[in-house]
Amino acid sequence: MSSQTTIEEAITNLIPDKDNYIVGYADLQDLLKDKYPYRYVVVIGRKMDDGIIDAIADGPTLEYYNLYKSTNEELKRIGELISGELNSRGIDNHPLVATGDDRERDADYEKNLRYKFSHKMAATRAGLGWIGKTDLLISKKFGPRVRLASVLTNHRFSRIGEPVTKSKCGSCNICVESCPAQAANGKLWDTTVYRDEYYDAHKCRDMCRKLSMTRFQKEATICGICISVCPFGKKKRKTAKP
Repeated sequence: MSSQTTIEEAITNLIPDKDNYIVGYADLQDLLKDKYPYRYVVVIGRKMDDGIIDAIADGPTLEYYNLYKSTNEELKRIGELISGELNSRGIDNHPLVATGDDRERDADYEKNLRYKFSHKMAATRAGLGWIGKTDLLISKKFGPRVRLASVLTNHRFSRIGEPVTKSKCGSCNICVESCPAQAANGKLWDTTVYRDEYYDAHKCRDMCRKLSMTRFQKEATICGICISVCPFGKKKRKTAKP
């Protein structure tokens, strides 16, 4: 990249399909101080295929499982490219993949099913969307039909987003009512609400594994029903050209 190119411009240039990506920048202040020695983050979101998501009716499909994996791999490559660009400018950074590995798990992971870093939290701080009633990021551009990855750094970006602090789901409960695990109670998210107050991650994980084993004989922690039924995702999907 040219030395005259800003970091944000360079990152944009690394995105292969800009129509199907979202990128945001956030100041996480002291939110990571006990876990990572970084303050700022670039969050990258990749839209998932509408046809595959629409085909999810009563549980995950093999096509969705393969899409989930391939999207994560694509995001990993983009994260590595962004990390390389930052490294080339002498900026220390730490890329985080879409689905964290064991090294990124919280010390009490088996109790709380949390990773040390939340891509969804970072995305809300970057102004990309809010958290829905089944603990999905509801992005402004693609609804919940998106996978996320992040790169942490101490470089202050010039395009810091305006944080989203409250849910915009309102009275809509379609994801709550459609959840086969009954993992959500319908309470609205905001930045003062702890995840376990509105969503049971253990119920969700257990049902996902049961359904994926039944549907395609793999114990995967995916379901997709709440992604498929969300009105925000349906509203934001592209209309096919005639």
